[in-house]
Amino acid sequence: MSSDWPAYVQNLGKSARRASQQLATLTDAVRSRTLRTIAAALRDQTAALLAENAKDIEAAKQAELAAPLIARLQLTEKKVAAMAEGVEQIAAQVDPVGQTIEGYNRPNGLRIEKRRVPLGVVLFFYESRPNVTSDAAALCIKSGNAIILRGGKEAFHSNRKIVQIVADALKASEIDPAAVQFVESTDRTLVPLLLKQDKYIDLVIPRGGESLIRLVVKESTIPVLKHFTGNCHIYVDKATAGMEQQVVDICLNAKLSYTAACNAVEHLLFHKDVAPALLPKVCAALAAKGVEIRGDDRARSLFTAAKAATPEDWDTEYLALIAGVKVVDSLDEAVAHINEHGSHHTDAILTTDLSAANRFVQQVDSASVMINSSTRFADGGEYGLGAEIGISTDKMHARGPMGAMDLTTYKWVVTGAGHVR
Repeated sequence: MSSDWPAYVQNLGKSARRASQQLATLTDAVRSRTLRTIAAALRDQTAALLAENAKDIEAAKQAELAAPLIARLQLTEKKVAAMAEGVEQIAAQVDPVGQTIEGYNRPNGLRIEKRRVPLGVVLFFYESRPNVTSDAAALCIKSGNAIILRGGKEAFHSNRKIVQIVADALKASEIDPAAVQFVESTDRTLVPLLLKQDKYIDLVIPRGGESLIRLVVKESTIPVLKHFTGNCHIYVDKATAGMEQQVVDICLNAKLSYTAACNAVEHLLFHKDVAPALLPKVCAALAAKGVEIRGDDRARSLFTAAKAATPEDWDTEYLALIAGVKVVDSLDEAVAHINEHGSHHTDAILTTDLSAANRFVQQVDSASVMINSSTRFADGGEYGLGAEIGISTDKMHARGPMGAMDLTTYKWVVTGAGHVR
């Protein structure tokens, strides 16, 4: 490959823009049929994809990556089948393109409509999970967008093979294969160059560690949709009579079902009235599973095995077997704590009081607010989106798990009958 990186990234952008213009003209029937072709190709080429994945796994072992990271990287026949199924689920969704969001007639007879249209070209940075490649490609095709994929170097061979499978399916459907492109180098020199292609790229979505996202925000001349951290909370309200076991089960699930996920709970807030009964029970259950408890003074007086929390703890996304625990005097104090220290990702209230639940939903400034359920449900698949290209903690233009609908914008369409102003 040539090392003329400026020319290379410009060509990526130009060809993606060209492909996006074709995609915008296609019907949903064509786009969905193409996605089903991609799903079939993933199944047919499972053996070839696993062979490429084996190269990544071997390199990861040579680099002595941690076992959980290797597990996330590794593909199996079952995982490839799940990838194909995910693509089919996206194909089956309602077409997000061309929908009339609102329409009305003006007194002068003009017809005003707001219609959904594709964003155009998406640049996507993401972590080393190969299934994200097929998810992101499928979501963009469904929504009529071209995408440029820059995955983690650990999954290079796997990602390249998936994109090749997708490109072949696009060609078979007579769609420009530049609709889904893969950055064929892990050279970091390309990153700032890609982030300056605002003439061709409409949106950057970085999905990964906070350092990557902050770098992208700093370097980009293209709008960036951000997801910095997932400092998620559960507030245990005073009205929890009869749901004590649910409180324990939800807290355990939110922390332990996937501890390194951005929607795993990091901090637990207990109302003072229920803390004496529930806090020790929840903390003991977590500690029995290897979770280190860090508490404020009141929490430590109720669960003496807890370590003292520092001021920095409340702002920390642990992504580890650590949980911060605090006793609060009221729902208002819980909301204030969450809005000050949280990351506006996902926060939950456990309560039997509908009024308290409604106040929490109205006042907590987060993308997803859960009532009597685990924070771990904050996920595109769980929301029925088929998959997600990311979880936005921004407020514009999308918020929370992003599916195909969230990869659209809108245009105004005005129809007259010879009107002049």
